[in-house]
Amino acid sequence: MKHSLIAAVVGALVSATPALAQVNLTAETASPGGAVHLSPAHLTEVAGTLGIANIQLAEGQTLTNSIQNVAEGKTDIAGTPHILPFLMSRGVGPYGSLGKEKGAELAGNLRAITPVTLGVFFLFAYDSKNLNGWDDLEGKKIFNGPPRGGALTNARSMIQIVTGLKDGEGYEGMQSNWGQASSVISGGEPDAVVLPELFPGSRLTTVAAAGNMTGWSMPKEAYESEAMQKYMQAPGSAPSEIDINELREIMGDSWSFVSEDDTFRAFETIGGNVVHKDMDDTLVYDLVSAYVASMDELKAKAPFGNSVNFDNPMLGMCGLNPVQYHPAAARAWREAGYELDDCAVAE
Repeated sequence: MKHSLIAAVVGALVSATPALAQVNLTAETASPGGAVHLSPAHLTEVAGTLGIANIQLAEGQTLTNSIQNVAEGKTDIAGTPHILPFLMSRGVGPYGSLGKEKGAELAGNLRAITPVTLGVFFLFAYDSKNLNGWDDLEGKKIFNGPPRGGALTNARSMIQIVTGLKDGEGYEGMQSNWGQASSVISGGEPDAVVLPELFPGSRLTTVAAAGNMTGWSMPKEAYESEAMQKYMQAPGSAPSEIDINELREIMGDSWSFVSEDDTFRAFETIGGNVVHKDMDDTLVYDLVSAYVASMDELKAKAPFGNSVNFDNPMLGMCGLNPVQYHPAAARAWREAGYELDDCAVAE
């Protein structure tokens, strides 16, 4: 898709020296290597180059805390899976201490500006562990995310729906911060891993250097079950079906993939970057316009660039998702030729 802003903005990116930005902003995101990091990192680059804003990007953050910081006005921009604002709006899960009223108030302060697929949840392990797939998880030590946050919630839910096992009862859950994930997996302590990953993603490439690995598709029966279908329609999740032969080709000889047929079934965690509802309209519009206009450059920065919905602003919007687009962000997307339903835009 070509947009009228691309030539002007990309031209400026190529030829301009960094301009003096008049606004200083803070942003929080996950560790480098994933789409949820690349998105705000790219925004930081284009905003600084064009003199829109100087963005100080804090990496390796727990996004559960990051969006609360945005909602409370302590941080300007944060990446998030949609599940977190949903949980916050109800004062449950990692936001249980807030209570429903305070959680709803804070979630109401969040506005979307850009979309992203954070990763695809699936089960994988080193071949040396001799794991036999989903039916072999009872009593095992499973690395399932950071100490708190949407990824941990999703991984625990996926394991429980597929196997009936609960963290701390049917298996031993193991957590660490995102920045330590690769070293934890490579260290060999967990028997298996359930995390959101990208194909190809830097973490999967890194850990496979320590030994061949196998990934298991969600069993078709579990994938099609009422419980899983309902879960995948919840805010922050979406079904994922990938041709297994294509997956094998993408990931190379270090990886094997197992499924009952030619389809690898999993679910995606989806979200985007959010700001406070009171962020200045002109600033939001300028930030998002520059981001959208440099979309080709963003996609080219990573091998997964074309598969993570950077250019799909309706990703996961409306329905039960409490987050809507900042009106100025919606205007930037629409003027660039993208469709946004009215239900996705705050008044």
